Amino acid sequence: MVPVLLKIGPLTIYSFGAMMAVGFLIAGYVVSVELGRKGFDPEDAWSIVLWAAVGGIVGARVLAILADWDTFRLHPIGSLFSGSGFIWYGGLIGGFVSVSIYIVRRSIPWLVAVDTIAPALAIGQAIGRIGCQVAGDGDWGGPTRIPWGVQYPHAIVGWATWLRDSGLPPGTRVHPAPVYETLAYCAIFCLLWGLRKKGLRDGSLLWIYFVTSSIARFTIEIVRVEPVLAAGLTQAQWIAIALFGIGVVLLVWRHPRIEASA
Repeated sequence: MVPVLLKIGPLTIYSFGAMMAVGFLIAGYVVSVELGRKGFDPEDAWSIVLWAAVGGIVGARVLAILADWDTFRLHPIGSLFSGSGFIWYGGLIGGFVSVSIYIVRRSIPWLVAVDTIAPALAIGQAIGRIGCQVAGDGDWGGPTRIPWGVQYPHAIVGWATWLRDSGLPPGTRVHPAPVYETLAYCAIFCLLWGLRKKGLRDGSLLWIYFVTSSIARFTIEIVRVEPVLAAGLTQAQWIAIALFGIGVVLLVWRHPRIEASA
């Protein structure tokens, strides 16, 4: 694990943050390609990425604080500026709101815009999870004996402390949950990228993203080490259920039939 790439005085460059930046850049390129193909200004993609980054980081941090309120009360400054502790769904909600504001201000049809963004979300998420794996951001899975089980001895979140609190011996290997998510979201990106020229009704790619990404996250959450929120399910699983339901309802309501080849 390499949680810190570079440290110069008070400046610290975290591997997780670096991979987030790479994810935003590649997502921006994907959006620019799709905006251009649909007849809009490709340069809007970079403003969309900026708004997504700001709203996403704020949303991810806010949900992380709410999920671990006791730690925030004890260490408010450290919690706000830590290089770890971001929650993807908080970022999705925050980015969704901020980008929607920009799209409306630019008079880009909302359903058209979100279809250009859906594949970018998937590939950006896949790259971001590489950052989680490299940094050891605390979202690893439970103990396992599978051949590809890993350890996180240099994780940015205390690996040794987690082992001790969990009553596990040193040398315990766990599921590399971030790797599972990277593979899953790469597959979702390939699916959405392949569907983008099939003439589906506007908005369908986002609804499909909601459905497929929710299935992926709900499933992977089974092996992740996360606190149960209610009814034996984690916070992420409950949000995944909600997004899955929204995606299914909107797919049925919008009837994503092929209209014309693009």
